[in-house]
Amino acid sequence: MSPNKIVAQMLQNDFFSKWLGIKVIKVTAGYCKLKCKVKKDTLNGFGIAHGGFTYSIADSALAFASNSNGIKSLSVETSISHVKKIKENDLVIVEAKLLNENSKFGYYEAKLTCKKEIIALFKGTVFKTENKW
Repeated sequence: MSPNKIVAQMLQNDFFSKWLGIKVIKVTAGYCKLKCKVKKDTLNGFGIAHGGFTYSIADSALAFASNSNGIKSLSVETSISHVKKIKENDLVIVEAKLLNENSKFGYYEAKLTCKKEIIALFKGTVFKTENKW
């Protein structure tokens, strides 16, 4: 199955990514680029995007990138560093890519940008199951 078909199938039942408003820009094996606009209901009490918002869109990019290789994969460890705040209506671009892998695990990084500036850095490890798409 092609990377685009895999991600399309994943998105069919990914109601959280749909609610966030995630739009996939590009998918290739081990890579995903997506965009998402900061909505009012993703703001925290300071009027800036909640850290869970950026974490969630990066996590979705990780899921799409890691599964685009044709093997069903699940995250086992992730982390994020927030570098710059973002506000309502800002457009966030996320690029997740494979750094390294072995037979059981894949190691990914994602860069989140807004207005061509880095706003967050995300890294994740996925477990590669024995199941294919």
